[in-house]
Amino acid sequence: MFLCSFYIAAQTNPDKLGYHDIRTDKSGNILPWYSNDEGESIDHILNIVWNFWDTMRADYNGLPYYMNHQVWSKDCNDHRGAGGDQFAMALSSWRRLYEYSGNPRIMENMKFIADYYLSHSLSSPNDDWANIPYPYNTLRYSGYYDGDMITGKGFTQPDKAGSFGYELVNMYKITGYQDYLDAAINIANTLSKHVKPGDNNNSPLPFRVNAVTGKIGVLDEGTPIEMKYTYTSNWTGTMKLFTELISLGKGNTAEYQKSFDTILNWIKNYPVKTNKWGPFFEDVGLWSDTQINAVTCAQYIMDNPQYFPDWKENSRSILDWVYKELGNTNWKKYGVTVVNEQTDYRKPGNSHTARQGAAELLYASKTGDTSCKIAGLRQLNWASYMVNNDGESTYISGETWMTDGYGDFVRHYLRALAAFPELAVAGQNHMLSASSVVKSISYNKSKINYETFDNSSNEVFRLTSKPKEIIVNEITIHELSNVSENDSWSWKPLEKDGVLIINHKNGGKVSIKF
Repeated sequence: MFLCSFYIAAQTNPDKLGYHDIRTDKSGNILPWYSNDEGESIDHILNIVWNFWDTMRADYNGLPYYMNHQVWSKDCNDHRGAGGDQFAMALSSWRRLYEYSGNPRIMENMKFIADYYLSHSLSSPNDDWANIPYPYNTLRYSGYYDGDMITGKGFTQPDKAGSFGYELVNMYKITGYQDYLDAAINIANTLSKHVKPGDNNNSPLPFRVNAVTGKIGVLDEGTPIEMKYTYTSNWTGTMKLFTELISLGKGNTAEYQKSFDTILNWIKNYPVKTNKWGPFFEDVGLWSDTQINAVTCAQYIMDNPQYFPDWKENSRSILDWVYKELGNTNWKKYGVTVVNEQTDYRKPGNSHTARQGAAELLYASKTGDTSCKIAGLRQLNWASYMVNNDGESTYISGETWMTDGYGDFVRHYLRALAAFPELAVAGQNHMLSASSVVKSISYNKSKINYETFDNSSNEVFRLTSKPKEIIVNEITIHELSNVSENDSWSWKPLEKDGVLIINHKNGGKVSIKF
C-alpha cells in the first residue's frame, strides 16, 4: 500500500514550494501537488511536461529552442548554448515515455534529435579523438556543436560521448538505421582507444579533452591535480555502450571488453570506495562532487549485480553518502530529505531529488526495505512541485533547464513506476518496463500491439482489465501463476485493475487482446 493511500483527504499548507502550495497528509507528510494518488499525479506530470517540450517555440535559426539552449526563457532567448548531456538525456527519457504512452510524436522527436545532433556535432575522422560529439554550440545560432562551454572550441567531454553512443545503439534497435549503429561503433572505437587504468586522480578517460590534439583541459598550468579535468566517475553510459555492442557482436568487441573491464575495475577500486565522484556539468569549471555521478553509479550497481558481489552494501553506501554530503533538510517537517546538486552548488534540484527517489524505490524493490520506498515516494512528491500547470519544469532557483526539467526528470518517474508497477495510475493501460528495447507500441481499447528488438524479453504493464488472450508471433501463450522461462504470462489483480507480466522467448511481436 502506498503512502498517500492511507488518507482520503489532503490538507492545504500555507507554505509554497516551487509553483504550488504544499499539500500534506494528516501526519503532515508531503503529497504531490496535483493529486493524492501518486500514480495519477505522475501521469499528469508526464503528459504536461512532454507537451511543453513538444510545443516549445522555434528559435531564430528555425530549430526548436531546446536544440540551441540549455535554459528556457519565456520572453527572450537565454545566452547559453546546449547542455552537455542534453540530447542523450532527452533520448533516454523519451524512449521510456514512448513505451509508456505509445505517442508517435515522441518517436519522431527522438529521430529528429538523434539525426540532427549526429549530423552537426562530430569531431573530424582525422582528430586524435575522432568521430565523437561535441557537447556545446559555442555560437548559439550556428546550428553546430563545436566545443565545450568552459574550455571552448575543440574541447569535448568523453563521458557525454559514451552516453550518446549508448542511446544511438538503442535508436538503431528501434529503427534499424545502420547510420546510428555505425556512429555508435565509431564513438566506442575512439573511447576504447584512449581508456587507461586510472588512479585516484585520473579516471580511465578524462572529463574534458581537446578532440583535435588530445590535450586534456586544465584550468591553468599551476592548478592542483584534483582541479584538472582528468577525472570524472560518469562512465556507466560508456560501459553500457561497450556491453551493448559486445552483445550485438558489432565493432571491435575484444577491445570493448578490455575497456569495459578496465573501467569496471577502476569504479570498484576508486569511487565506490572513496566516494570521489567528481564533476559532471558543463557550466562548472571547479572541482565538484556531483549527485548525478554518485546515484547513476548506484543505479548501475543495482541493475547489474552480477558485476558487484556486494551490490546491496555498495549501492546503500552511495545513497547514504549523498544524504551525508548533499542532503537538504529544509523540508524535513514535511517528512522529506531532498538532495543538493553538487558540492560546488549546494542547492536542491528537481531532477536530483527525483533521481534519489527513483533510486530509493529501486533499492526498496530489490531489498524489501519499505522505509526506502516511503522516502523515495516523498522525494518524487517534492520534485513534482517544480512543474507548473502548463508543464514548465523549473529548478527551485528559478531557471528552467532542458536537462533538470525534461531529459533528466521524466525518466526518474518512469523508473519509479518500473520498480513498483502498482504505483502507476489506475484505469489506464501502460507498459512500465521492458528488458528489451521496444521498437513500436500502440494502444487501443481492444488490444495492445508491440514489438521488441529481442525475441526474448520480459515486459510489465498496468492494465485496466485482465487480457483475454496474448499472442506472440501468431502463437497464443498461456497464463501461469508465475511466469516461467517458457512463453507465458501472469496477472496480479489490484483493487481496480491489475499488473500483467509477460515473458516471451520465441518472438518479439506481441498482441494483448481484451
